[in-house]
Amino acid sequence: MPVCTTRDGVEIFYKDWGAGRPVVFVHGWPLNGDAWQDQLKAVADAGYRALAHDRRGHGRSTPVWSGYDFDTFADDLNDLLTGLDLRDVTLVAHSMGGGELARYIGRHGTGRLRSAVLLSAITPVMVRSDSNPEGVPDEVFRGIKDGLLQERSQFWKDTAVGFFSADRPGTKATRGNLDAFWYMAMAQTLEGGVRCVDAFAYTDFTEDLAKFDIPTLVVHGDDDEIVPLEATGRKAAALVADAELKVYEGGSHGIALVPGDKERFTGDLLEFLRR
Repeated sequence: MPVCTTRDGVEIFYKDWGAGRPVVFVHGWPLNGDAWQDQLKAVADAGYRALAHDRRGHGRSTPVWSGYDFDTFADDLNDLLTGLDLRDVTLVAHSMGGGELARYIGRHGTGRLRSAVLLSAITPVMVRSDSNPEGVPDEVFRGIKDGLLQERSQFWKDTAVGFFSADRPGTKATRGNLDAFWYMAMAQTLEGGVRCVDAFAYTDFTEDLAKFDIPTLVVHGDDDEIVPLEATGRKAAALVADAELKVYEGGSHGIALVPGDKERFTGDLLEFLRR
């Protein structure tokens, strides 16, 4: 399997399809690089080099006990980009991956980057506070960790419904979407699952977003039950200089996977890459 070995010896699995200007996809929690299969093929077919890695503790990467924080994730991403000597890169990140993208820029700059896409991303900060009243209440994150520790298989089946807004009338989410979510989630380590909740709930990326100096596309659904648009996507687009915001009416958290929305997103991504 193609792997990148990080500075601390962790093997990061990645897919590498096609040839041309590189587009690197960063997955959300609790998924892995397989979540990007449709976009990887479309981007490679369009003449780009499409890559997607599995975060440490997820999918086929090393199931480590520690390192589930955004500084470490960003440095892992840097190890991948530098190890493959990728330049003029477009980074495309979903959900928790958006924090990884932001922290990468905060720590390593944009010297290797051409542009960025934040899809349903957690940036700038998720948890509700006096300064972020639109955020998610702290008790929700405590409940997620409790659910994982009590019976994670059923927890993931239940969580898949909200991830795709499959409880809405007229939902476009399929049984396959729900099953694929469960399958990928079960390939994440339990320790990683719990520690990632602490990381994505409480990390503030405001200062990282201020360092963006590349073209940035922000895409978010207005029916995102996991990462609320008003707390994240709309604020992130306001914080990044000259960012473009696209709001998908009725869009769930799983835009890149749900029929209809995934084709729209792929089209918007390819149009953005051509600029």
